[in-house]
Amino acid sequence: MPTTVRGEAQGRISIDDPRAPDVRALLERHLAFANSHSPPEDVHALDVDALLDPAVTFFSFRLGDELLGVAALKRLDESHAELKSMHTAQGARGRGIGRAMLDHLIYFARQRRFQRVSLETGAMPAFAPARSLYASAGFRPCEPFGDYRLSRNSTFMALSVNGPSPGA
Repeated sequence: MPTTVRGEAQGRISIDDPRAPDVRALLERHLAFANSHSPPEDVHALDVDALLDPAVTFFSFRLGDELLGVAALKRLDESHAELKSMHTAQGARGRGIGRAMLDHLIYFARQRRFQRVSLETGAMPAFAPARSLYASAGFRPCEPFGDYRLSRNSTFMALSVNGPSPGA
């Protein structure tokens, strides 16, 4: 069911198909950004095929027909999900779209009764706005999770959404 967002970031957040041409184009820009700021071994962004995994729920943010943002939630197990592929179109940044998407994914995780949402993002300066957004929503640094390994190029964060604090 779509969520209508009011306020500075007006628009509609809904489950979408990562194969849609405009979505694919924004995901390609997301991958290009990640590849331009991270060494290849530390780029963990998902491509379109990986976003089609049944464990992934993929969302878009649209204002009318214009795609302004994407994000996904990947089920790791019955209590743990990972935030993936969060990206706001360059010309739409600073309008609250990332916050609206993040709030929606946290709400979705709560509705699905996950206890924890974790994420990996870059540790380089280009990723500072993302880290700041996640911290402002209550995400805190954590140890690598899932198949991730400690890397100086990655920052790992987690948020308790329905249970005990994620800790380190």
